[in-house]
Amino acid sequence: MRSSSSRMLLVGLLLSCLVRIMIAQGDPEAAKTKNPVPATPESIAAGKQLFQRSCATCHGVNGQGGSGNDLIPGAPDLTDADWKHGSTDGEIFSVIKNGVPPELNMVPFGDQIRDPEIWNLVNYIRSLAKK
Repeated sequence: MRSSSSRMLLVGLLLSCLVRIMIAQGDPEAAKTKNPVPATPESIAAGKQLFQRSCATCHGVNGQGGSGNDLIPGAPDLTDADWKHGSTDGEIFSVIKNGVPPELNMVPFGDQIRDPEIWNLVNYIRSLAKK
C-alpha cells in the first residue's frame, strides 16, 4: 500500500514538473502572432483602465505582483524581465485570452474581454517594464 501511494505521489510530482517546464518555455505558435494594435498613448491608456478593472486585484495596481494567500499563489510581477509564459506580444495575448493551467490560477479572459481590448492590455503591460 505504501509503495503504491509513494508511486502515485512521485507520478503526480513528475507531471506537475513537466507542466511547469512546458509553461516556462512559452508558446511558439502564439509567439508568431503579431500585435495588430499600435502602442499609441490612446491604446496604452485604454489598456491601463482595463488593467485596473480586471488585473490589478491579482497583479497589483502597478503590475508588480500580488502576495497571494494559502489557496492562491501570488500573481507574477509584470514589470520585470522574468516572463515564464513567454515574452512576445502574442504570448502575452494568449495568456490573457486563454489563461494558464489551473495550478497557476490564471483564468482565461477571452470570454470577458474582446481581442482588441486584450491587445490594449498587452500594450499597457509592455509600458510597465522597468527601464
